[in-house]
Amino acid sequence: MLWSGSSPLSAMRESMWGFLLFAGVAWLAIGWSVLRLEPADVVAVAGPVIFFGALCEVVRALAGTRTWWVNASMAALFTATGVVVLLDQGSTYATTVSLVGWFLMVRGAVDIAVATMNRGTDRTWGLMVTLGVLQAGLGFYAAGPLARAADPVIVTLGALGLLRAVADLVTGLRLREVSAARQDVLRLPPERAAGVAGYSAGLADFEAHPRHRAEALHEPDAVER
Repeated sequence: MLWSGSSPLSAMRESMWGFLLFAGVAWLAIGWSVLRLEPADVVAVAGPVIFFGALCEVVRALAGTRTWWVNASMAALFTATGVVVLLDQGSTYATTVSLVGWFLMVRGAVDIAVATMNRGTDRTWGLMVTLGVLQAGLGFYAAGPLARAADPVIVTLGALGLLRAVADLVTGLRLREVSAARQDVLRLPPERAAGVAGYSAGLADFEAHPRHRAEALHEPDAVER
């Protein structure tokens, strides 16, 4: 029998793959929508995009994984970054794109670190390292002097949505695959489950009646006589 894992943390871990798939689709929609924006609107959109990134980190932290503290720290950092972006909308594009670049560099560096740490257990670690490098490189470009106009900000936000969509979709599908494999290993077919239950009940009954056990042990001697 497979234990259902009714604790809140277990339930959230089991459903995390669904949230990641939702987040991946949402990032795709964000990336496409940002590329359709007018230059005058991109500064107002950058803050909510970063807030969505912070929300994703909050959900990951609440799942109670071993790296929950990393996700919680990034959630706080990204929230503060989004607040600064919203409060600084009257300035030039330089501040907005540099803070988006900061978000990308931090998120990319964490993806590289976590993927490298899981290289022995996750076959997609190479892809995640590549996505992390792309995010960090894009963030490095966005924080530099070449991305201080409206068009680079739009392209940077669109690329951010695309890269995060791929990362979350791959991670969600991988978690779904691992969850299904774990259930297949632990859950027995009905025939075998009934056989194991009958064997366990018989063994428990045998151990609970010493007299019957003693008779069974002396039974070969009686046949020989």
